Amino acid sequence: MSLTKEQISSWFRELQLHICNELEAEDGLAKFEEDTWNRPGGGGGHTRVIQHGNVFEKGGVNFSAVHGNLTENITKALGVNSSEFYATGVSIVIHPINPFVPIIHMNVRYFELSDGTYWFGGGIDLTPHYVQKEDAKHFHSCLKQACDGFNDHAYPDYKKWADDYFFIKHRKETRGIGGVFFDRLKESDEQSKFEIWNFVQRVGETFAPTYRKLVADNKQKAYEAGNLQWRNLRRGRYVEFNLVYDKGTKFGLETDGRIESILMSLPENASWYYNFQPESNSLEAETLSLLKKGVDWV
Repeated sequence: MSLTKEQISSWFRELQLHICNELEAEDGLAKFEEDTWNRPGGGGGHTRVIQHGNVFEKGGVNFSAVHGNLTENITKALGVNSSEFYATGVSIVIHPINPFVPIIHMNVRYFELSDGTYWFGGGIDLTPHYVQKEDAKHFHSCLKQACDGFNDHAYPDYKKWADDYFFIKHRKETRGIGGVFFDRLKESDEQSKFEIWNFVQRVGETFAPTYRKLVADNKQKAYEAGNLQWRNLRRGRYVEFNLVYDKGTKFGLETDGRIESILMSLPENASWYYNFQPESNSLEAETLSLLKKGVDWV
């Protein structure tokens, strides 16, 4: 029995709805609004956004299933011959209100060409405004558990991939504490298409319970104006990465995607203070010291 793109897309749609229900339950006030859209070149999606809640200032859980022809630039960048494509997946970014609740991002996706070429990609990464070591350990332990069911080298390989990918080169710092990131996974002697798909599903299913614990543990913590200033500075770094380096953002723009959905990842408020320097031995300074590649969290 073959695995079809329609089956994959249907599961992603159910994942979107499940995660939205979980996040609404954690927030306790705000509800997701859905915006269904069509892509002029083919296909469309459902953008679901939560705003101004008890916990979440702004967040989005996007589903899309688009098809059509790739531009010449994208075809060259991907190193493929066929230009007719189908792409489906779920993409999530959540910006919380409390500075001690971390930003989180997840993407799980499938890409197929008319010549039969296909691959899976995705991952989850965490961007705390304040790095808290116990939270980081819990987050990475959950991701390791999801990866260990795939193969023994998945977690170290995909963790390194995340460290390298979510790196703000012009700042010489990582966007957050990383996570796992993978791309172009396809059938090989080592793994079948179904095994890869099962792994992608495990990653998607890891999101809600992992993030809900982090939110629940931190959403009641007291904070001051200085903490909000720092939160908005870290959000500014998030914006820089997404607009300068993120491949998903670039792909969406190059394939004439829906701009509101593409830029859903940006926070409602962010700041860029000139030459901000945290005080020595502060929580802010400790966070900066941990925004580097290769930290062993588990």
